[in-house]
Amino acid sequence: QVHLVESGGGLVQTGGSLRLSCVASGRTLSRQTMGWFRQAPGKEREFVGAINWGTTSTYRADSVKDPVTISRDKAKNTMYLQMSSLKPEETAVYYCAGGDQLRLGAMDYGMDYWGKGTLVTISS
Repeated sequence: QVHLVESGGGLVQTGGSLRLSCVASGRTLSRQTMGWFRQAPGKEREFVGAINWGTTSTYRADSVKDPVTISRDKAKNTMYLQMSSLKPEETAVYYCAGGDQLRLGAMDYGMDYWGKGTLVTISS
């Protein structure tokens, strides 16, 4: 079983930047798809972007307009989400998750394991 822990959340001013980290333990990642998701207050959880751990190919949700970069450090078993030009409406709990295949229309997006999330608050 893979255990995921997110970090890096906090309070950021509008227009600011933030980098979130997701550390995986319990198993060395190889070909999994790792993704970032967020849930704003009163809204459903939505997909932000994902990375294939083996190929490092990335995919970003069409709904995410701001510059977003997803990367991973294989040696550290860590995935990152770099965000900039942040807006108050992006205030949310950000989660990382992983699984064999990302399925956008499926329950839990097809992800098999999830972190507990880290809160990102964008002040206006």
